[in-house]
Amino acid sequence: MAVLTPESLGEVTRPTAPTRRRALTPGSVAAQVFMIAAVILWITPIVFALYVALRPIKETDRLGYVSLPHSLTFKNFTNAWTQSDMGRFFLNSVWITVPAVIITLVMASAVAFVVSRLSFRFNIALLILFTAGNLLPQQVIITPLYRLYLQIHLPHFISGSSGLLYDSYAGLIVINVSFQLGFCVFVLSNYMKTIPVDIDEAAVVDGATLWMRYWRITLPMCRPAMAALATLLTTWIYNDFFWAITLISTGNKRPITSALANLQGQFVSNQNMIAAAALMAAIPTLVVYVLLQKQFIAGLALGSSKG
Repeated sequence: MAVLTPESLGEVTRPTAPTRRRALTPGSVAAQVFMIAAVILWITPIVFALYVALRPIKETDRLGYVSLPHSLTFKNFTNAWTQSDMGRFFLNSVWITVPAVIITLVMASAVAFVVSRLSFRFNIALLILFTAGNLLPQQVIITPLYRLYLQIHLPHFISGSSGLLYDSYAGLIVINVSFQLGFCVFVLSNYMKTIPVDIDEAAVVDGATLWMRYWRITLPMCRPAMAALATLLTTWIYNDFFWAITLISTGNKRPITSALANLQGQFVSNQNMIAAAALMAAIPTLVVYVLLQKQFIAGLALGSSKG
């Protein structure tokens, strides 16, 4: 039979401490109000664009954009899809965005591995060189870049009918990779520095080659960072408009952003159809974010727990 002692009795009868609620401070209240206001300001244009896209153009012309609807329809979406040939431009964006994102991540991860995991004299200078490319405004080099694209010849199975780097998917892929590479190298190199050096030392002891240390050890550990960068790169490259209208002259080769511009030029008075087309154009980036949401959120806190 168990013997009751004052210590055991005290453990049994000791009341549990009440759960303390965190007191609301003026700072926390202000932060919550700010976040709620930011969410409302962020969502309002999207909701309004959806509202405009669902209204018939005749009703909008008669009652105005800020008015209660009498009827809602999906006709603007179907008309925008058929009249702008949006399917073709979606495919053009896929041919440009997917290779550009993959090439950028592969090249950036390789450079980041060299400058962060290997010790040599010029690793810092190499990192600064890649990062400095982000400081160059794109508009500054547009004239020499345009002339350069007209001088570079490519095989027809790469460039299409033009035979040049100009007016080809390859031209847009090259310029997007060039301008996004520096940012990705900077992010990935900082993330790789948080990986313990002991992992590489143990791999070297086990006989792992440099390629194995990069491909089979470092890259799998950088999955959150790679997913976050893939989401950002997809959004940036997919939504690019400047290079598309500068380096592509054939209308059928341009990405989805140029299709929206063409639709606006042809149906300038039908803003309801333009709103429907813009919402459909935003669907792929939303799908990418939903698929990579967990990794993207984890990648936003890159190394935040490191000292």
